[in-house]
Amino acid sequence: MSTTTDWTVTGMTCGHCVASVTEEISEIEGVENVAVDLPTGTVTVTSAQPIERDRVEAAVSEAGYSLV
Repeated sequence: MSTTTDWTVTGMTCGHCVASVTEEISEIEGVENVAVDLPTGTVTVTSAQPIERDRVEAAVSEAGYSLV
């Protein structure tokens, strides 16, 4: 059974930002899907099991943005 979690990311301003965040989060083991809503900064992550905040935060930071 999949788990869906919403996160808020700050600093994204364009499609390249969305692609970077999506790519980094997608590399986390167990992540099945990443959907980013640029205007709100909402990132919806679907995963096989809940993903720890620290892992998502590290991926977002690697992309150059901040997790709220």
